[in-house]
Amino acid sequence: MIKVILLGSGNVATHLFQAFSKANGIEVVQVFSRTITKDFPETLQTSDYTEIKAADVYIICVSDSAISSVSSQLLFENRLVVHTSGSTDINVLDSKNRKGVFYPLQTFTKSKAVDFSEIPICLEAENVSDFKLLEKIAKSISKNVYVISSEQRKALHVSAVFVCNFANHLYTIGNTICVENNIPFEILHPLIEETAKKIKSLSPSEAQTGPAIRNDKKTIEKHIDFLTNENQKEIYKILTKSIQNGEKL
Repeated sequence: MIKVILLGSGNVATHLFQAFSKANGIEVVQVFSRTITKDFPETLQTSDYTEIKAADVYIICVSDSAISSVSSQLLFENRLVVHTSGSTDINVLDSKNRKGVFYPLQTFTKSKAVDFSEIPICLEAENVSDFKLLEKIAKSISKNVYVISSEQRKALHVSAVFVCNFANHLYTIGNTICVENNIPFEILHPLIEETAKKIKSLSPSEAQTGPAIRNDKKTIEKHIDFLTNENQKEIYKILTKSIQNGEKL
């Protein structure tokens, strides 16, 4: 049985705990956090660094800015400590312990269940034996496990911001426009779903449609004239120009 300790009690820690609880050969023996929370059994929780138990791996699931502080306050040495950040280098971890990264590439919300078996997990470690341990843990909860360096992870995280966070912000703008014009946003759900499905069989550039790629100037002008929000106008113009310029390798 591989013993795991989670350090943190946020979205990532909560979903990892749920996934590990269903996995064979993995036991979460403790959850460390500043406050006791209902998301984990009370008997497993501690907020005292001196009470942290022995385990095979310690997974830090805190904000990027807190990773260094948490890892430096750990009182033991020469154990495997990993973080779950997409944008943070492996070397931010304190050098008194062996370092690694266990990065699940997904957007997490505590109240929204996810199928962890489909979530890519990106791994990095300083030595082969630690990597093999992380790989075994990752494969116990996911079918998609990748070797990704800190430098690659930076690029991956920036890409994720574009396809997830920025895309969701565009959904927000679309929702606002619908609400202001008494249109149910649900009308756009099939379009959103089909757009996402298409890039599984086509490259994003091949799947691109719309007035910008067609250089339909009349429609573009109508859209810009319709928009009264200057921020929305600017975003529309920037994205239209980017599509027309072509994002190609």
